[in-house]
Amino acid sequence: MTSAENDIAEKIGLKNKRRPAWFWIGGTVLALGLIGAWYVAVDGQQSGAQTYVTEPVLQTDIQVVVSAVGSIEPTDMFDVSSELSGTIDAVLVDYNQPVEVGTVLARLDTTKLEAELAMQRASLDSAKAMVTLAKASLEEARLTYERGQALKSKGVESNATFIGQEAAFLRAQAEVQSALASMHLVEANLELIEADLEKSCICSPTDGIVLDRAVEPGQIIAASLNAPTLFTVAEDLTEMELQVDVDEADIGKVAVGQAASFTVDAYDERSFPAEILQVRFASETVDGVVTYKAILQVENEDLSLRPGMTASADIIVASVENALAVPNAALRYTPASAEDIVGAGSGGSGFVGMIMPGHREDANSADGKQRAVYVLRDDVPLRILVQVGQSDGTVTEVISEQLAPGDAVITDEFDDS
Repeated sequence: MTSAENDIAEKIGLKNKRRPAWFWIGGTVLALGLIGAWYVAVDGQQSGAQTYVTEPVLQTDIQVVVSAVGSIEPTDMFDVSSELSGTIDAVLVDYNQPVEVGTVLARLDTTKLEAELAMQRASLDSAKAMVTLAKASLEEARLTYERGQALKSKGVESNATFIGQEAAFLRAQAEVQSALASMHLVEANLELIEADLEKSCICSPTDGIVLDRAVEPGQIIAASLNAPTLFTVAEDLTEMELQVDVDEADIGKVAVGQAASFTVDAYDERSFPAEILQVRFASETVDGVVTYKAILQVENEDLSLRPGMTASADIIVASVENALAVPNAALRYTPASAEDIVGAGSGGSGFVGMIMPGHREDANSADGKQRAVYVLRDDVPLRILVQVGQSDGTVTEVISEQLAPGDAVITDEFDDS
């Protein structure tokens, strides 16, 4: 060594000093560990293999449905009440009984009304007699007035006498008008009592069936403020409607004329057809959830459906026949590594590749219409861009000339190493 080298060796403590045994053993172990780690990393990169989970591309019909829950109700339903207060004298119908227009459902006790009717009829007879009497007096006064007028013109009767005769004639005319007015008043009161008697008969307003009866004989009805509902009559149970609540997120897809199907708890394995008849503009808010009422027309020829049943409906808002479709999981799948993916960008390899991966284009987060799926061909993933269409929640319609029914699209992957 030169003198300069000796000085440096002395300063760093290397000159004339022996290394301890642990120094060499530790260095050897560290070197072997680094070599082993490098070998594992390289061997993993070269021999590690990916196993892909695939599903076939389908050629199938796709129906997009909107689900909603509601209740079955009669198309027309009438609440029958009483306009009069009184005591129920008789109830003539029961639950589920068919009725026609005018069928007597119940009657009120009309004893008081019938007595009032008799009084008014007697009053009418009296009023008519008063009219006849007033007309007779008028005729007498008219003849006296005309005779006095003739005598006065001849100078036989005094003017004072004639004035009295004229006044009597005018009074007789007024008495006739008064008698006629009294008679008309009695006639109006009579018509009012007769109308009340007609209303004492509680009758069906339509052809249909009695759904509910909320009255018994002897019950007192007070109709002064709110008329109580005594009977509920449904017009026709063979024509029903399903009223469902559609979520505000789905209401834009629902339209009049769309087909639907629904189920009820009473018939677990039976599906009933229906059709959208009306979509109402008014919203309903319950617990902060906004919904809109849709009315579905339902045929019920066998009367198996009953008012008030809860139904779960699926409204078909879109339909595609013979569509090329892939599982939705295939559209969500993104490879863990871009290496060896045909058509995809790849980053660096080794340690530099792990800390500085290359940019990988992700078409699944683009505009929502153009998406990417990965097809396994010859054990190599191939990235294919597709145009997406309708989806039923399980599979989605895709359009691509590079896909065919039976192609294996990747839905998941796992590492075998």
